[in-house]
Amino acid sequence: MNRKLAREFCMKMLFEMGIHNNFDVNLIKGRLEEENESIEVQQMEYIQDLLKAVIENKATLDEIIVAFSKGWKLDRIAKVDLAILRIGLAELLYMDNIPFAVSINEAIELAKKYSTNESASFINGILGRYVEEKGINKND
Repeated sequence: MNRKLAREFCMKMLFEMGIHNNFDVNLIKGRLEEENESIEVQQMEYIQDLLKAVIENKATLDEIIVAFSKGWKLDRIAKVDLAILRIGLAELLYMDNIPFAVSINEAIELAKKYSTNESASFINGILGRYVEEKGINKND
């Protein structure tokens, strides 16, 4: 499993958690055990780190989403788009080894694959405005 597939795995897991409204960090271990043979050690660490960052900082991430979505409430945003936005923001805020352009581009690609073109633009707008306003510059 490469990083792109690991990111998709995280998005699917967060989507499922959102549907059930159960963001229990203990669910990660069980799901990873089910998928253990197809996940490399490096990607396993990435998945655990990213999902923990999202779950532990969900309130902060959601506040940012609401603030930068210009009038949209969380319950109006599609669950798949919320999962993608949470991943993108968590990478921007808590994963220093991922350049911001990669985080944004991968979020857009996930939206194109699992949501709509409008969602891709919406996600790009939120993440792009956040990076611009906060002066995030992780280009290496």
